[in-house]
Amino acid sequence: MLIFLTSCEQSSSTTAPSSVAKLTAFSFAKVDSMPGLAAAVFTVDERLDTGLVWNKDSILYGTRIDHVVPRFVFAATPGFAALRFPDTTVALTGYDTLDFTKTPIYLTIRSADRSTTKVYEIRPTVHKVDPDLYTWTRLTEAVYPEDDSEQKVVELEEMFVMIASNGFDLDVYASSDGATWTNLGDPTGLPAGTRVRQIISDGHTLYYGQGNAIYTSPDGINWYANTVTENVVTMVMHWNDLIWVLTGQDEDYKIAIWEDEELIPTGLEPSGEFPVSDFATVCFKSASGRPRAMIIGGFAENGRSLNTRWNLEYSQHPLPNGTYRIEEFSISRPSFKSLTGVTVVEYDEELMMFGGVDNNVQYFGRDIYISGNEGLTWEKADTTKNSLPEVYQARQKQTAIVRGEYIYLFGGQDAEKTYSDVYRGRLNSINWVK
Repeated sequence: MLIFLTSCEQSSSTTAPSSVAKLTAFSFAKVDSMPGLAAAVFTVDERLDTGLVWNKDSILYGTRIDHVVPRFVFAATPGFAALRFPDTTVALTGYDTLDFTKTPIYLTIRSADRSTTKVYEIRPTVHKVDPDLYTWTRLTEAVYPEDDSEQKVVELEEMFVMIASNGFDLDVYASSDGATWTNLGDPTGLPAGTRVRQIISDGHTLYYGQGNAIYTSPDGINWYANTVTENVVTMVMHWNDLIWVLTGQDEDYKIAIWEDEELIPTGLEPSGEFPVSDFATVCFKSASGRPRAMIIGGFAENGRSLNTRWNLEYSQHPLPNGTYRIEEFSISRPSFKSLTGVTVVEYDEELMMFGGVDNNVQYFGRDIYISGNEGLTWEKADTTKNSLPEVYQARQKQTAIVRGEYIYLFGGQDAEKTYSDVYRGRLNSINWVK
């Protein structure tokens, strides 16, 4: 932009000099190496005294504004325009390269007839934090004293509910924020040998299956048995507003749904090794917009550690098994590791995997694995951008839950102890305007 500071009066014209002193637009000149500059959109607010020029959406992190060319658009050609910095004042020429990190910055405009003066504060903002950086915080060191328990955390209404078992006794803890927990006491109505990691939730009710019964609870404390004719192997997940259950025995499995206190066959029968424990589930929408669920790793009934990735997909189109189909992805992707005790969530349109062990019970470490292609392939997250705190120990059988813009990690265990700590992580840019 060129600022013309010359008078509009000439001998051949009778036009009077303008009395208007007003800024209508502000921007930074384009610089190829810093795309965030030209993309910045500034608003000019007229105020009774000093106007304000500001950008609602911060300029991209890392964009330098210490050597930029400002562009101004005026309502009328001014007689004088200058920028005042804390250490200097610059009369504008239209070609000025200036340092906009030196604040406060004031633009003074004087009308061509010198009768009007207007001052604007220019307040550019640049993101101070890396948008690709994850920040992790430990909310509590232990929900309950260290012991040899196994636990599962589920969401129930607006609470986190942790159910722990030491093999003999069960305890239930609840928290609204993951930091402060209350011991609700011992649950009643669950059978002996309850495997708490197989408890699932639809957000309003908890479910557990064993033998010829499915148990439900509205609060985690009071459980009620519902007799079924089929043998319940495990509760798989809550997905697509349905409770999914694995039934059968001797690896002759069928997938059913629990609805209106009844097990309803789906016609889906996994043909191959299907996990019965220590698997991970994650629910998301595929690139085509279809609801999809992935069941990852775990132990088969014969105790073998699996590298399977079973996918359930829902479609509006007719399919041989109604509107659902199941497919085993690891047939076409055999390089996937055998693993158990991992947890997987969808976050920021990616899948994230935490913890777990391989078939030799070797811990995967503290690394986080990321998949950007719906679980087909995985790679380690950049540890300079996404790394758990140093105090976080490698483990398996933890729980991960996404609530709003945060990922919560609960407990887990390693070869020596069971943890009941809680961590919360967040991507800086998760709620930024992109």
